[in-house]
Amino acid sequence: MTEHGHKRSGRCTVSPRRDGDALLLHVAGDLDVLTAPTLMTHLDVALTSGAALVIVDLLDVEFLSSAGISVLVETHRLTEPAGVSLRVVAEGPATSRPMRLMCVDQIIDLYPTLEDARQGRPAPA
Repeated sequence: MTEHGHKRSGRCTVSPRRDGDALLLHVAGDLDVLTAPTLMTHLDVALTSGAALVIVDLLDVEFLSSAGISVLVETHRLTEPAGVSLRVVAEGPATSRPMRLMCVDQIIDLYPTLEDARQGRPAPA
């Protein structure tokens, strides 16, 4: 158990699915140094799939470490020159808060809902 009372499962699942012209990656559980490589593998596959839009849904992530954030920043770095749009759905203290504290929201657009990400409507600052 962490100091804030969250019992960490140490598990992370990434579920990919096509959604029209987008590839959606739904992430659930703890995204940390042990599980971030799983997300990176799915993002690598997504980038070679030919999708013009990749949406990473973090709404069911209970813990997000700097390792998970680094995977998203690195993926953004790779997608930008390739013309692929990376959109991250993150809301709440476990996901959007750490990314805002680390100023990741100045690099990657964060969306409060999956529908906002589909429509390209970023969260208000």
